[in-house]
Amino acid sequence: MSQTAPRATSSKLAAILRLSRWREHVPFTIPLTLVGGLLAMEPIGAAVDWRLFVVLAANVLAMCFAFMLNDVEDAPDDALDKSKRAHNVISSGLLSRRQGLGVCAGTFALSLLLYVWAGGWALALGGVTLALCYLYSAHPFRFKARPLTDFLSHALMLSGLLVAAGYATYSSAADDVWLVVLAAVLFSAYGQFYNQVEDYDVDKSAGLQNTAVLLGKRTTAWLGHLSFAGALVCIVGAIAQGLFPDWLGVIVGIGVLACGVFPWELDMRGNKAAFSANLQRPGLLVANLTAWIWLAANLGLLAIV
Repeated sequence: MSQTAPRATSSKLAAILRLSRWREHVPFTIPLTLVGGLLAMEPIGAAVDWRLFVVLAANVLAMCFAFMLNDVEDAPDDALDKSKRAHNVISSGLLSRRQGLGVCAGTFALSLLLYVWAGGWALALGGVTLALCYLYSAHPFRFKARPLTDFLSHALMLSGLLVAAGYATYSSAADDVWLVVLAAVLFSAYGQFYNQVEDYDVDKSAGLQNTAVLLGKRTTAWLGHLSFAGALVCIVGAIAQGLFPDWLGVIVGIGVLACGVFPWELDMRGNKAAFSANLQRPGLLVANLTAWIWLAANLGLLAIV
């Protein structure tokens, strides 16, 4: 009896960690938030402080909440697909719906408290992020199951607002940062279009009326390509505006060359990559490398000549 209880607790904690699906969002939440804060401090040559790390933690928890609630609400649909049922801890019975909702509520509350601690525009943007995270998956709203609102809410809450919250921690002046925010939004829109094409058959059989079901696979795939191209244009524009330190180009180049040595065959969800999705993982590796080195330089931990 005494050995069974710890094992059961450990099993529940492991299920909760799986429910957070942290591997799918932490790799992009961290660089987006850090870059937002660094963009605000770069023009004045100041160093970021504890506030950015509070917002970073709040953003990570907000994304955990979004992915957790998504799995809780999608459990009945995921139960129809063998692979998704195994991936979803609610569908597979490792956690009950009630337990899942309880974890979601606690994660939401902790994220909101951290946004409150940060205050100002970071709190306002964080509040919008949490609201979209809820509306995206929760019944009866289900933005993810409606055309237009599916990819718009996805693009904002999983990227654009993360950059904006990091930036708003130190500045309320938009200046040219909107180019970086728009690039993040378009990259996220690409990811949503890609996921919808991959999930098309399951979503259609479940009766979802999202953008892909409305427009079809081919058109949705092309929208993904256009979003990706638009994001690249915005990044080039941001570089031309001088928003990033020049030396970051060397770091990006080294990262790209290093990633190019290895084959990349899986997308962010661990599935066989389709139409350029094999760039997702190396792209995030380069983004994280760049963001962390920029942060180290900003804090004086790394001397850049």
